[in-house]
Amino acid sequence: MPHSFLHMDSRVLEPTASVSHAAPATGAVTSLPEARLAFDNRFVRELPGDPDTRNLRRQVLGAAYSRVLPTPVAAPNLLATSGDLCARLGLSAADTASPAFAQVFGGNALVDGMDPWAACYGGHQFGNWAGQLGDGRAISLGEVVNAAGERWELQLKGAGPTPYSRTADGRAVLRSSVREFLCSEAMHHLGVPTTRALSLVATGEPVLRDMFYDGHPAMEPGAIVCRVAPSFIRFGSFEIFAARNDRARLAQLVDFTIARDFPALVPDGAVIDDAVRGAWFRAVCERTATLVVHWMRVGFVHGVLNTDNMSILGLTIDYGPYGWLDDFDPHWTPNTTDAQGRRYRFSQQPAIAQWNLLRLADAIAPLFGDVTLLQGGIDAFADTYTAAYDAMNAAKFGFDVRPTHRHADATTIIREGYRLLYDAAMDFTRTFRALGEVPDELPEGDDALARDVIAVVFDDVWYDEPKREALRDAFAAWLRRWHAATRTDGRPFAARRAAMHAVNPWFVLRNYIAQEAIDAATRGDLSLVHTLLDVLRDPYTTPPDHASSPSARFAARRPEWARTKAGCSMLSCSS
Repeated sequence: MPHSFLHMDSRVLEPTASVSHAAPATGAVTSLPEARLAFDNRFVRELPGDPDTRNLRRQVLGAAYSRVLPTPVAAPNLLATSGDLCARLGLSAADTASPAFAQVFGGNALVDGMDPWAACYGGHQFGNWAGQLGDGRAISLGEVVNAAGERWELQLKGAGPTPYSRTADGRAVLRSSVREFLCSEAMHHLGVPTTRALSLVATGEPVLRDMFYDGHPAMEPGAIVCRVAPSFIRFGSFEIFAARNDRARLAQLVDFTIARDFPALVPDGAVIDDAVRGAWFRAVCERTATLVVHWMRVGFVHGVLNTDNMSILGLTIDYGPYGWLDDFDPHWTPNTTDAQGRRYRFSQQPAIAQWNLLRLADAIAPLFGDVTLLQGGIDAFADTYTAAYDAMNAAKFGFDVRPTHRHADATTIIREGYRLLYDAAMDFTRTFRALGEVPDELPEGDDALARDVIAVVFDDVWYDEPKREALRDAFAAWLRRWHAATRTDGRPFAARRAAMHAVNPWFVLRNYIAQEAIDAATRGDLSLVHTLLDVLRDPYTTPPDHASSPSARFAARRPEWARTKAGCSMLSCSS
């Protein structure tokens, strides 16, 4: 990687329980039965806004946002909510069951205190400066401050055109909305920093999309996801002001972000100077490093790591063509647009994150008298990532996370383990979960080990039988070395197993499983979405009745039919 700065409790409402009503006038105000949402919309209150209130596609200069209302839809139909997130915001079951809920989160009405806007930002896309981008189909409703004092921005994705929509319609399809809703919540419960998903609403209106970019667009059902995060400010938010040489507004945005989202850096209203800004950039770098380590831990590939898709808070943001590794392939990307160059492949994510941080550093450099403070942040990314990645791999393989307490051969064993996963085309998630099940005592002899342990414990991890046979002895020999090394720390099997299972999930939202839920939802059957929301709440604890329960198939390796089926492996950005 480059170093130099210079160069839930979730709930689904079945269709019979959903509400569907005609759209009122744009901007109509309603109320929810029990919610008392306290809005404190600092983003629009303290930052410069677009003086032109017309919702026309255009370049927006000198503004961090444009005020714009969601475009009403024909028949908002509430399909799903995240129960634990609703509760965190102060929304009750009575609120979500109310007809007003679908109206608000389908874009047809507001509640008192909402002040909708679309944010202005730019970004580097696939390594090239793309100019103004902005919220082309996302409209933030407001910032809620809950009873615990937490700030949560509510944002509708697919709520209609904005001044930043360029040539698009500002809508989203059910296909991509289900994927984002499920993935946001799956990542949260995996312990990966992420934006959340509050609700999923069908619009009752078709949307024209060319899913395969092959010149054959088709109508698909539309939907809106309400995304939730403490902030949706991203690297590109700063880049757009830097690209336009608007230093005053760049400084205003940096200082606003520090004051609102990093208050620990300015206790008691301390003056924001170079040192504070440098500490802020360092914090962004460290959060970003921690985020990428989590992606690598669970085998997640973002797919579109443009600078406009990088959160200033170190959250996973903007779920497009994402995916989890099936067979371990460091070169895999889920994005069909990236298939040729594979810029955003799994193994490249740390380097791309650092490249994006360098672009952020370039953007804010004019605010610094001493750019060595920025170099310190970039160095902190490398240091944080290296240490966290090392500890993460140790934990995944069952070693002590403390380097001084780790077996001397741990690094070599880990490296050889990854090589075997790749050479033998083994399933990433299933292999690590199985590794935690290897017992304390192994039978004598490699042949016995292959027969009695590998054949049983690792039965469901192989994608290629010839490779399995060719590397059986090599894997058996590696497993013996791994087993002997991990036992030197004195932990009994139960403790080692618990520690490994705490970082190696039994369930991840594989693309083919998400696609099955999408197909069913498109037919009007939300039962699989309901099941998945229940399963993903506890991805590290294997259900007691797992072997005989319907959820057993969710932990299995990708079936062969899903290797090439549309939506089950690589995906386009079309949504």
